[in-house]
Amino acid sequence: MNGRRRFVDQPPPIRHENWEREQYENVLRLYDRNRASLPEDHRVILDRYRMVDVAFKVVGIGSVSTRCFVILFLAEDGDPLILQVKEARRSVLEPFAGAGPCEEQGRRVVEGQRLTQGASDIFLGRFTNDSDGVQYYVRQLPDMKYAFGSAGAPWHGLASYARFCGWNLTRAHAKSGDAAAIAGYLGKSDPFDRAVVAYSGAYAEQNRQDYEAFRAAVGNGRIAAIPGL
Repeated sequence: MNGRRRFVDQPPPIRHENWEREQYENVLRLYDRNRASLPEDHRVILDRYRMVDVAFKVVGIGSVSTRCFVILFLAEDGDPLILQVKEARRSVLEPFAGAGPCEEQGRRVVEGQRLTQGASDIFLGRFTNDSDGVQYYVRQLPDMKYAFGSAGAPWHGLASYARFCGWNLTRAHAKSGDAAAIAGYLGKSDPFDRAVVAYSGAYAEQNRQDYEAFRAAVGNGRIAAIPGL
């Protein structure tokens, strides 16, 4: 736009606000706090880019009603970098499992991802907005998600996919917990395996019921839905 790169408004997923200069400077100030949460070698790479645009972004089902925006950066050669800033709230497991060691929720998310992932985003960071106390975490916004097409897949394809998911989940638990203690607790019998299968079936059924309730609510006009989002 006017010779300057910026996000294209596609409401409701992506939209701009009428940013006042003070608001824009506040975003810059908060961005500097996120930079301070990164390792020094990662800051060197990030410093090659400058902020050129900010827009609000509607996020997925698990993050509905939370604050989220995206920031566009450009390097001197025009290379773009897009960072996503997401609000970090308390874990939904906290009422049942108790609070974790991190009082700052952005830190909880960032350290949790670094602990469980094989290789975390190099720009994964966090900050807190002192003006309202809202905590955020930051990461790159790559369009690289992959979903396995289970519909019509052969049984051996489903089996391979299940093994892959199980392997990744096992690795995450092995990194974040005591692998020997977990293996000793599970033992060599199959009660835990059966419990996981039973839970998975119940969870799938609950998803089906939730979706049917959602469709019914759309059909009778209780809520509005926009296809394709």
